[in-house]
Amino acid sequence: MVPTLAGTVVIAGIIGYISERSRFTHNGVLQSIIICVGGAFLFYFIRLMFGFGFGSVGVDAIIASIGALIIIPTHWRR
Repeated sequence: MVPTLAGTVVIAGIIGYISERSRFTHNGVLQSIIICVGGAFLFYFIRLMFGFGFGSVGVDAIIASIGALIIIPTHWRR
């Protein structure tokens, strides 16, 4: 469980960094990483509690990170 959670955080951090550097978002690097890690944590615990998922834990982390970046509005977005 702990290595899976650590891998989820690493994948979410990478997605947040890449999304900011590719100009998909305009939140700032740290803010994008925090948003992605929060979304990945949430989806990871939903997967543990209810057994809902899209495939492997890595795929779930990628989908949850991108979903969190799209769903969470910021005032910098245009």
